[in-house]
Amino acid sequence: MKGIIQIRKMLLLWGTMLLLSGYVFAEGYGFFSPLENEPDSTSFLFMNKKISHRIGVEVRPGYVIPTHSFLEGDNYKMKRIRNSLSAHLKYSFQFLPGTYTDRIYGGVYQGIGIGYHTFGNRMELGDPITFYLFQGASLAKFTPRLSFNYEWNFGVSTGWKPYNADYNQYNHILGSKVNAYLNVNFYLRWMLSRQFDLTAGVDATHFSNGNTKFPNAGLNMAGLKLGIVYKFNRSEYSSSKSLYRYPIPDFPRHISYDLVLFGSWRRKGVPFGGEEVASPDAYPVFGFNFAPMYNFGYKFRAGVSIDGVYDGSANVYTEDYIVGTAQQFYKPSLDKQLALGLSARGEYVMPYFTVGVGLGVNVLHGGGDLKAFYQILALKTEITRNTFLHIGYSLQNFHTPNFLMLGIGFRFHNKYPAFHR
Repeated sequence: MKGIIQIRKMLLLWGTMLLLSGYVFAEGYGFFSPLENEPDSTSFLFMNKKISHRIGVEVRPGYVIPTHSFLEGDNYKMKRIRNSLSAHLKYSFQFLPGTYTDRIYGGVYQGIGIGYHTFGNRMELGDPITFYLFQGASLAKFTPRLSFNYEWNFGVSTGWKPYNADYNQYNHILGSKVNAYLNVNFYLRWMLSRQFDLTAGVDATHFSNGNTKFPNAGLNMAGLKLGIVYKFNRSEYSSSKSLYRYPIPDFPRHISYDLVLFGSWRRKGVPFGGEEVASPDAYPVFGFNFAPMYNFGYKFRAGVSIDGVYDGSANVYTEDYIVGTAQQFYKPSLDKQLALGLSARGEYVMPYFTVGVGLGVNVLHGGGDLKAFYQILALKTEITRNTFLHIGYSLQNFHTPNFLMLGIGFRFHNKYPAFHR
């Protein structure tokens, strides 16, 4: 076998999937294109001299968007919660300038981060810690030293003070000690020197528990970011050096097929007496997606997905009860909790990670809760060339929380050239 054996360790943080370590093997040129003009050699990711390792620190002041009366002052302190502040420490790696991966994906980088957050109300909200994966790339390059970039963060946060009927009864925005963390930011990067970059931009953040526990109003922020990045071994192939660049190979357009199997659990507010009553039960959710996807190029694929789901909370109902006794909740027949839908899908493809969105309707269903227009946001993380972890979230009508989609996926008829592997 030609080529090299590369070992890649990936962390994927989400609920019970707090840590994933995967070993991935590759053939041929591995991480790098023929531009390096060097023979391949076996190496660990962290020992490989052909990638740039980075350490960054950031501070992010933010504005808490007042989406609930708790944030407007309906809390123990009777003060508005308007400001947030977080500090972050991040490790990432980046492919060298001139490689196929760097040129195709705009200087893409990826890594892991940890953040500390405060909202000025430790007693009722806590000061949570976030652990997350992140990836970013350049959107536009103005000069060799100045570029406009994006980055997403996705992970978990812990250390919250959740709702409690006895001692934290005002906090109706978060019901669990562990919550999902999502962030997207856009920023300018200025190369101060060979080793240091300065970053400054804007960001948006969302915390929620994915409807796995009540309450789940969530917490949203918009703010700024300022940071500095140190690159341990920034490439000697600087932008000022004139190097011959091999033409990027033409992309082999083709249709691939993704099969995803997922499961999770959810909570449910059941209509009763003109309002919703929280059921004390957690209901299981299982499903699948089968999506033929046309691969248009290195960074985009689109298609149509067949979506099947069993939602154990669908069409659950309650009836009148005697005050002072426990209210009973009843499950309907199985056919009232099964649905088959069709959705249009689009995916943004990058090394290791794929971000996808979907818009769909259930075409075969038992009515009631399942007669729905649904939306899906998903992150696929490579395990091997043709398998991936799937973390998704489903909404109804763009605002009603539906359920998490935690699972594994398989890709068939995959002709995608993976220069990063």
